[in-house]
Amino acid sequence: MYASGCIKCSLHCTDKASTIPCITRLWTQTLLRYIHSHHSCNESLQRSLYTLNSLLASYLWDNNLIASWALFQRIHCTRTDLDSYTFTPVLAACSALPNSKRGMQVHALMIKFGSETETVTRTALMDMYSKYGLMEESFRVFAEMGFKDVVTWNALLSNFVRHGKLKKALRVFEDMKRDGVGFTGFTLCSVLKACMHLKAYKQGMQIHGLIVVMGRDLVVLNTALIEFYSNMGLIDTAIKIYRSPKTGRDKVMCNSFVHVCIKNGKYKEAFSILSSIRPNVVALTTALAGCSQNSDLWIGKQVHCIAIRFRFVNETQLCNALIDMYAKCGKISRARLVFDGTLEKDVVSWTSMIDAYGRQGNGLEAVKLFMRMEEEEGDVLPNEVTFLAVLSACSHSGLIEQGRWCFDLIQSKYGLNPGQEHYICYIDILGRAGLIEGVWCLYSDMITNGVKLTSSVWAALLHACVHNDDFRRGEFAAEHLFELDQDEPGIYVLLSNFYAAIGKWKVVDQIRSIMKSKGLFKDPGSSNVAVSSNQ
Repeated sequence: MYASGCIKCSLHCTDKASTIPCITRLWTQTLLRYIHSHHSCNESLQRSLYTLNSLLASYLWDNNLIASWALFQRIHCTRTDLDSYTFTPVLAACSALPNSKRGMQVHALMIKFGSETETVTRTALMDMYSKYGLMEESFRVFAEMGFKDVVTWNALLSNFVRHGKLKKALRVFEDMKRDGVGFTGFTLCSVLKACMHLKAYKQGMQIHGLIVVMGRDLVVLNTALIEFYSNMGLIDTAIKIYRSPKTGRDKVMCNSFVHVCIKNGKYKEAFSILSSIRPNVVALTTALAGCSQNSDLWIGKQVHCIAIRFRFVNETQLCNALIDMYAKCGKISRARLVFDGTLEKDVVSWTSMIDAYGRQGNGLEAVKLFMRMEEEEGDVLPNEVTFLAVLSACSHSGLIEQGRWCFDLIQSKYGLNPGQEHYICYIDILGRAGLIEGVWCLYSDMITNGVKLTSSVWAALLHACVHNDDFRRGEFAAEHLFELDQDEPGIYVLLSNFYAAIGKWKVVDQIRSIMKSKGLFKDPGSSNVAVSSNQ
């Protein structure tokens, strides 16, 4: 791991170019073009390290990650005086680029140059490992630090929130209080987000009280408070905070509040805000997201009219929101009109339209659109979510061969690793088609590839077994599902129905007792109908 020479870029090796997946090849070509266009960079390497560090940071600020990495390679090959200000921007670039080994190589160089002990570089290391999903390594870097400033604590706190480890995030906040670490607005925003996702109302109220006592009347904190109370269902409290004369407002806060109001059916307040500011793309996009969640076509049309009036209909982000809104309101033809009229389609545009067809049960159209996307692959490449949308469409429409083709394409052409969701969709496709042996072959592939077997995976396997009367292996799946500590009532209902089907009534009674002791109840199915939206 300790590097003695230059960090060699694998792009210089062309003997396996034909097997490089599409995404890697695109990245490779981009970097080679950059290196070719900067052949005179060696002259600039004679400048001071301070100047080169500034250039690295400027590339990062411009989000030119490839340029930042290429420059760092050249600096490392020609100089031996690298310091923490050299490594910090490179670590940030590595966290956003593919291949975690790149970041680990930089970590090894930091140890070699003695820059690993500094707080700023260790904080950057924590963030990089967190973004790679390596939380144990991230926490190990934190634990080995001598001096920890508030930025370091904030990095650990936000890392836990980012990965859904919300209770650990709250424990970090308690540790900060115990050690007398001063809080920043970023600290309190992260804690409020954790409280919001945990539905921890009392803790969120305590944070609100702390903000008032500390006099932290910042726009970003008020925005976080509005989001917290609205997610708690206390929309009137959120409106009260927004309307408070002490509350500072900016465009971000107004946009967030528009989304909150529309999501909670407070249309009068939402359009009052829109009328008091000049509408912008983000405000209208957030409003459309609220309409999508509520399947509110009437309000969605009003927002569309505002977008047309202010000539925002060429903005890809807003067009994507319109596609999603019309699709979720059942207006698939209007969604397609918006899609066809979008001048610069990105991967979200294609994925939204494919998913729209899938949700409507029109799997063939979804596959056709995906194939058209493939034909134009030079412009936009599909991602994991795109493949999930195609597989889901095939599952809903019973398209077995198309589903198999799509699943094989994930790795063979694009070099992506199928995730749990992809396996679950493909298991459902094969299970519905009666191909139970294929389902268990997939199970073996998941074991071989190290895919984590969650409750959703076991539930999909159990569904497939029930559909094909494979009760022996179904019981194997049910036992693993039963062992997992779950608070999802649907899982217990599935287990109860399975054991009832094979006549194990004692187990059925046991499952129902567990549900009762945990206070779990299966919500009945329901549908929302917009009777009147002009309120």
